[in-house]
Order: sequence, then C-alpha cells, then structure tokens
Amino acid sequence: MSDAAGSRVSAIEAFRANILHFTDNPDPMTGAGIEYFEDGVLLVEQGRVKALGDAQTMAAAGFDLQSCQHFPDQLIMPGFIDSHIHYPQTSVIASYGEQLLDWLNNYTFPSEARFSDAEFAAQAAREFLQLLLQNGTTTAMVYTTVFAQSTDAFFTAAAQMNLRMISGKVMMDRNAPDYLLDTPESSEQDCRALIERWHQQGRQLYALTPRFAPTSTPEQLAVAGKLYAQYPGLYLQTHLSENLQEIAWIKQLYPNARDYLDVYDQYGLLGPRSVFGHGIHLSDEEVARLAQTGSGIAFCPTSNLFLGSGLLDMARLEAAGVPVSLATDVGGGTSFSQLRTIAEAYKVLQLQGQNLHPLKGFYMATLGNARALQLDHCLGNFAPGKEADFIVINQGATPLQRLRQSSTLTVAEKLFALMTLGDEHNIAHTYVMGKKMFSRTAAEGSLSWAI
Repeated sequence: MSDAAGSRVSAIEAFRANILHFTDNPDPMTGAGIEYFEDGVLLVEQGRVKALGDAQTMAAAGFDLQSCQHFPDQLIMPGFIDSHIHYPQTSVIASYGEQLLDWLNNYTFPSEARFSDAEFAAQAAREFLQLLLQNGTTTAMVYTTVFAQSTDAFFTAAAQMNLRMISGKVMMDRNAPDYLLDTPESSEQDCRALIERWHQQGRQLYALTPRFAPTSTPEQLAVAGKLYAQYPGLYLQTHLSENLQEIAWIKQLYPNARDYLDVYDQYGLLGPRSVFGHGIHLSDEEVARLAQTGSGIAFCPTSNLFLGSGLLDMARLEAAGVPVSLATDVGGGTSFSQLRTIAEAYKVLQLQGQNLHPLKGFYMATLGNARALQLDHCLGNFAPGKEADFIVINQGATPLQRLRQSSTLTVAEKLFALMTLGDEHNIAHTYVMGKKMFSRTAAEGSLSWAI
C-alpha cells in the first residue's frame, strides 16, 4: 500500500518498547480492559496492526528481536484522538482576558476572516496538522471556517499526510460579522459539494458544522438536518451550553424551544455521530435526551477553565449513559497536548469531588475517543487489522520527569506522573499508518518531518 507521499511502507515492521493499549473501559481494580507489556513488540503490516505480544514470548516462538526498531524505556501507545478543535484558531491561542462571546467577537472572528484566502488556508492547515502530530494526535474532529476553500484546504492537507480526520465547513448565517456570513442556500450548496468530494474518501470524513445555534437561523439548521438525513455516515459537530450568557441568548433567539438541546433536536441533529462541545450547564431533561439519542459531549477542560465557562460534571453524564470524549478546543483551549488536557480534566473533576484515574484518562484519549466518534472499528487500540496510528512517548523528557519516574512502581503511577508533568515534549515519534511522520531528537527543539 502506498502512502500519500508516494513511498511504500515495507511489508512487516516491528517496534519494541513498553506498550500500553486498552481493550475496554479500564477497571483499575481488576485490570480488565488494560493490556500492558513491560517489554512488548508491535508488528505492523501494510500500515495496519499485524500482532502485539510480549517480546520474550515472541522470541521463544522464533521471532527475531533484532529485527525490531527498539525504543528502550519508552512507551508505545495508540495515537491520541481529539474530539473538538478549531484549526483557524491556532493563531489566537492564549489571547488575553475574555469570556466566550467577547472572545469570539474580539479574537476568533477576525482570525477566521483570513481564511477567505485559499493559499493562507492551505498553509494554516499544514501548520495545524504538524502541530497535531508534534503533540501525538493522529485523528481529530475539526472545525474549519465559513469559507468552503478552508475546508478543501484542510482535507487536502490531511489526505496528503494520510491522516484520518473528521471536519466540515462552518455554517453561520447570522449574529457574526457580515464578512463571515453564509446563507442557508449557499451553505447547502457548499456542504453538498464538500461531502461528495471528501466524505469517506480515503481516511476523510465529513461533519456538518453549524457553529452554534445563535449563529444559525432556523432555516439553516433545517438545511443541516436535511443533509444529515440524506448522506449516510455523516457526523455533526456544534457547541452546546458552554456559557450561561450563551444559554440566556438561546432563550431569546429560540423562544419556542424547551431548552438549548431542543433547538438542535427539533432539526434532527442528535444521534450517535453528533458531538456537542462543552455541555457544562445542562438540565436533567437535556442529559436524558443526549443519552437516549446516543449523542456525545466533548469535554474541553483547558478551554472551560481559560474562558471561565464552568466545570463539566462528567460523573453525571456518564451515569446517565452520555458518551463523553476528551478534547483540547484550541484556540479557546490552551494546548494541543492531550497530556495537558488529561491533567486539566483531572483537576476539573477534583474540584467537584470526582476522580479521573490515569488509566481512564489515557483510555479516553485513545479507545474511548474512538468509541465516542464511532471509529473504534478502525482506530483506538492495537487490535489486529486496525490502522497503525501510534506514538512513542519519552516518559522522562525533563530532569524532573526522570526523577519522578525513577520512583514509580506501577503502570498507573507512571501514567499519572506522565499526564501531570507531561506535554508535547514527551512525544518522541508519531506514526501514521505505520509510517513515521514526526520525530523529536534528543537535541532540545530539534524536530523532523516526513512531509
């Protein structure tokens, strides 16, 4: 099988390291759902997982360990998955001092205006995808802008890198600057063209993307619902109940809706491939309806803290059966790193008397997010036949991390130290369909790319 750059992946490659993946939602007490090899070997054939096993057991069966690419004391895991992120907002990450609605008007909208230029959008897409790979993220659910060419640019860059991505053109026909508005008619036309060009082409998947209910008229949400029903396998991404001011605005704009979620429900936008960013301030009725329809919530802890939006009650959602995924939400979120995101999720839950076990955190960033995005048939762990997107993690990237790791005794302790102290500097290599796409060498700041 040829990769997007035209080179050929060798028939079978072997990678040896500490290896961790999940076969189910982990039970830290019993070890169920967790598979960890202190000295493991991952076999990749034609870009897919061939086998996984203990190195010494495989050697005893005749496997030549000298054939492995060996990463002693490093950790191989499936690539991280991000369920909610905005590629046009990369340049406004860490912009000072606003809550949601002011932040959109003062930072986000002016930034997104630049994506009307196709060349600018193409360069921004490449830079964004490189940042994902540098952080160990190999799949994401991504917002573009209202400009169709920005979505074309994103999918083109993702296809060239052979990345599995979910994305879609933002639909926005009111309550935004004129230079960023489309219409129900133009958004339908643009979305149809993009769906037919990109959805299920290679590793690309399309998500209908009304930004959020305040910036779409009822007519535009109706268009989104019509398209959602017409094209099999589409995704839907938007925002829900992030900010109290936003919720009050919804009541003014949609006075006949029972609640915020009902606005989307009235237009047929709920379902197992619908992912709603945030979902912090939800009524019991909204939680029950999310669970009933299989609709998911993307938990964005760094964004929620940075914009002062609130604390997600994950235990409440999970107890009701709502799928919860983990997301960075760059640029409201403050890091591309899922390691940092897990750490902030831990703190958000601590503030509510809840606990995020490190095994659960890493499950969420891999198989859990794959399940939430209906991608666990092809991603999320090292089951044979799955797409071989994986990362090599340096567990001691700094002197402090090396010191802390030297005193850890269990896998859970190692992971907790990694998620608490770690960031993108821990990502040594990122592989996509078995091909190395990013490397960080020992020299500080020395990066190399295969693109």
